Amino acid sequence: MPELPEVEAVVRSLRPLVRGKKIRRCRVLHAIAVRPQQPAELRRAIEGRRVEAVARRGKYLLLRLDRGCVILHFRLDGQLVWFDTKQICGHIDVAFEFGDGVLGFVDRRHFGRVHWLARPDDSRGIRALGVEPLSAAFTLRRFTELLAASRRPLKLLLMDQTKIAGLGNIYSNEALWRARLHPRRRADRVAPQEARRLHKTIVDVLRRALECCTHPAPDFRDRAWWFEGLERILRVYGRKGERCRRCGGRIRRSELSGRASYFCPGCQR
Repeated sequence: MPELPEVEAVVRSLRPLVRGKKIRRCRVLHAIAVRPQQPAELRRAIEGRRVEAVARRGKYLLLRLDRGCVILHFRLDGQLVWFDTKQICGHIDVAFEFGDGVLGFVDRRHFGRVHWLARPDDSRGIRALGVEPLSAAFTLRRFTELLAASRRPLKLLLMDQTKIAGLGNIYSNEALWRARLHPRRRADRVAPQEARRLHKTIVDVLRRALECCTHPAPDFRDRAWWFEGLERILRVYGRKGERCRRCGGRIRRSELSGRASYFCPGCQR
């Protein structure tokens, strides 16, 4: 599932491709992708509008228009593709036609969504988002307050988008491993020095992943593109049964509220 680093990388690559251009036509090929809106409603709202900015809020990608905003949420498998001509091929859910090509939103499992709203905060999900972990607002003090106010397991708190926006399953596992903290540790029982360490590892993990996601940058013209090299920076996620690179113990996998948690029982307490 695309998390903050992946979505931010898409934003940075998409910005020079569409900013300042007019959406001449919108085609909704699979209506499920725009629910609960109707395809005609989306088309009326965005056809003829100009893309003024491309931005991100949490895991949401925003196309800010000269009137309103297109909000794209990739969920599990959503991605973008670009066609240099108006002829598109393959599975496309929503197609945005520009003067020099077509931007397609693709999600074969139909979990992703494309909506138009007058303002981003009209989205209940966006309005509820917590602090951005790569922003200046993500201070140690604010993070410590979040921990102290919660009796939940650390892993669940880190993944709560209303607390920390954009941090998901993969990078919460990685941050906890680097901070030597068990995913089931109660948040309000984290010591001050542990909170300081975890705060730093969250930022470091996301920055490193973003660097990996932007080198190489997403290639929307390649239908098979995806982020290369991420597996090289992962220390626990997806490594069940492998040796911990810090202490040599075996990485374990457990379920926590239906999500897979990877950790080393030898060095995460």
